[in-house]
Amino acid sequence: MIENNLIITFTFLVYLAVMLGIGLYAYKLTSSSEDYFLGGRSLGPWPTALSAGASDMSGWLLLGLPGYAFAAGMESMWLAGGLLLGTWLNWLICAKRLRTYSIQVDNALTIPEYLSRRFKDNSKLLQTISAFFILLFFLFYTSSGLVAGGKLFETVFGLDYSTAVIIGTVCVVSYTLFGGFLAVSWTDLVQGLLMAAALVIVPVIALDGSISDLSANLEAKNPELLTLWNNAKGEPLTWISIASLAAWGLGYFGQPHILARFKACRSNKDITTARRIAVSWTALSMAGALLIGFVGIIYVDANLGGSLADGETIFMILVNAVFHPVVAGILLAAILAAIMSTADSQLLVSSSALAEDFYKQLIRKDASSKEIVMVGRLAVIALSLLALMLALNPDSSVLGLVSYAWAGFGAGFGPAILFSLFWRRMNRNGALAGVLVGSITIVVWKQLSGGLFDLYEIVPGFILASIAIVVVSLMSASNDEIENTFDEYEKKLDTMA
Repeated sequence: MIENNLIITFTFLVYLAVMLGIGLYAYKLTSSSEDYFLGGRSLGPWPTALSAGASDMSGWLLLGLPGYAFAAGMESMWLAGGLLLGTWLNWLICAKRLRTYSIQVDNALTIPEYLSRRFKDNSKLLQTISAFFILLFFLFYTSSGLVAGGKLFETVFGLDYSTAVIIGTVCVVSYTLFGGFLAVSWTDLVQGLLMAAALVIVPVIALDGSISDLSANLEAKNPELLTLWNNAKGEPLTWISIASLAAWGLGYFGQPHILARFKACRSNKDITTARRIAVSWTALSMAGALLIGFVGIIYVDANLGGSLADGETIFMILVNAVFHPVVAGILLAAILAAIMSTADSQLLVSSSALAEDFYKQLIRKDASSKEIVMVGRLAVIALSLLALMLALNPDSSVLGLVSYAWAGFGAGFGPAILFSLFWRRMNRNGALAGVLVGSITIVVWKQLSGGLFDLYEIVPGFILASIAIVVVSLMSASNDEIENTFDEYEKKLDTMA
């Protein structure tokens, strides 16, 4: 346990007070559902970029990825490389188009609402089913953040795991409840900068030497840690293993909490600047996370007998060992920042699905904007309680929970979003088939194992969803209205601010 807990506790409290202050300030600027769920589409390039990055990476960046690098060595580069490529492609090919199209379809605020209006689904079946899967997968995703929070408070303060998870949940819900999207985005800007600083500072100070020294020490301990083609045991990586790791990059195209940042940017011009910031931040942060895992291998070997019960705590262990409690408190707050920046975004997207896509469409079609915001806030509380129930299992893995939810969104919505932005022939039946096939494939494939079924479920899910979209769209009667509307949207790309 870290010494001088009073100092660290004070640091945490100051940090939480600042985040809550931002939330209360944003509350004064939130008067409509568009403000609450999308910040009035007013984000500049810096908050757009860092909010997307911080809400993307979460506690996984400071716990899951360093833990994986600690266990697997250079094998983790396949995962990091796939994520970096996916980040860049998502910004490059999706961001401007999604922002433009979502505005053109009568200012759609949510992904289900966008798909429904894009394909003129008056039955609202596409919107309802999409919202259902968003809620399902976000329960797992949000719970991963709460698990990370539990590990943080448990390791730092020696709290009982269940108590630690509950405290973390209260921290996240507090400012999300009041400030909505603006609070989430502004706090993400602060948290993203803090996360990047921590990921650079910790390995540089803990390394206390050169990269060549680190490489030599790793080779002396286990030369297999330095190869991309073998695992830590010296066994060759199969194509299934490599494809499963690199395929994480496919997930970006369907993550609602990341896509929401594209829609909230104030102009298409700002998206170009935001892309450069976001990709640079991601590259720097992931490099730091991997280096923390590599440095941790040497530290644990030299100081802890070569074994660590939970590799996902290596960042906290290095901070404890290297830094003064005041600095340690600030750096550990970066973990809380990472957790909060994602969990708040996920809660907000989930609440928008309940309020906009279920409540307004199925229960109160004439609900006022103020009423929708109230329902959204109540949904934040309800969804956080459900995620809390999942997170109370102390054996939960941050990386395991994230991988399932990431695949669900990537396969369930990624192909549908991509085709909706680039293929004029796609129609409502094709979109519905893509969402259903992609999502169901993830759920079913996850239950199977052995041989081909060891492949990360996002790969078959993404492929089968894409096939379903093309086949069902071509089998359905062409819709001239939808195709003509698509052509109109294309013209707006170059003229829209």
